[in-house]
Amino acid sequence: MDRRRRATVALTLNFLSLLFSITAFSSSYWCEGVRKVPKPFCTGKDREKPGFCIRFNNSDSNASNVVQYTWETGDDKFIERHFHAGIWYSCEENISGDGERCRSFITLTPPADRGVLWLSIVAEVLYITLLLTGVSLMSVEVCYYTSVIDGLKLNAFAAIFTVLSGLLGMVAHMMYTTVFQMTVNLGPEDWRPQNWDYGWSYCLAWGSFTCCMAASVTTINRYTKTILEFKQRRRNLERSLQQKHNVGEQGGTQPVWDIYINTLQGNREGSVDLAAGGQNPSIYGNLSNFPYTQCDEYC
Repeated sequence: MDRRRRATVALTLNFLSLLFSITAFSSSYWCEGVRKVPKPFCTGKDREKPGFCIRFNNSDSNASNVVQYTWETGDDKFIERHFHAGIWYSCEENISGDGERCRSFITLTPPADRGVLWLSIVAEVLYITLLLTGVSLMSVEVCYYTSVIDGLKLNAFAAIFTVLSGLLGMVAHMMYTTVFQMTVNLGPEDWRPQNWDYGWSYCLAWGSFTCCMAASVTTINRYTKTILEFKQRRRNLERSLQQKHNVGEQGGTQPVWDIYINTLQGNREGSVDLAAGGQNPSIYGNLSNFPYTQCDEYC
């Protein structure tokens, strides 16, 4: 792939990573599961939903001299309520099955682990911020027509921000996973689930991390490949000129590499035109034999 196509691929991966991370951070489906709670006694309208409450053999439940009987035994005395939890909230179904009751996940976390949860939140915010910075730099590089040297600078900074964001995202996800497991074991009795598993938000968060690392690898690969081609062309240029001229003939002229750099600063595609540097091409010999002319693109 050429340089612009690789830049577009890196920008697309980084943008997907940013979109996935924001969606996961704002949702409450990192973990899902069920917990068993005792059925309440049927009263009033609850008798219309016998599966959600315990019924008696006598409707006069307020009379103290009446013996009440129930046939619910074992698991029949409990009802399963589904729940889902995220970084900010934990919501579970109402016993009647209508609606949900949400609580702050920070208040459910054991006091000893709340500091780790806050660190996880800070890391997630920094992760999203660095991703946004990387996307901005890559967008400038792709959409704004710059020279090769300016593109290299933007590419280097974008690679640094993308790698740092990936490391912060990995640490943030692992810290939240640890905090949730501690909350399951040491959290409030009225919240601890019997069965739970990771939800779609958790998968989306790690998908964001995967796209981020893929974007960082692509960006670093582009930067490294451009630098290597840069050095190779410098060696070829110097070798070609050394074969045509001796040291005395080159004395008093501008160094060839300076001419090459000055040409690249004003040329977006990195093509070489020695005449653009204000030099007389004849002092370098016949340009028909020159290895990299204006039609030869840098990368």
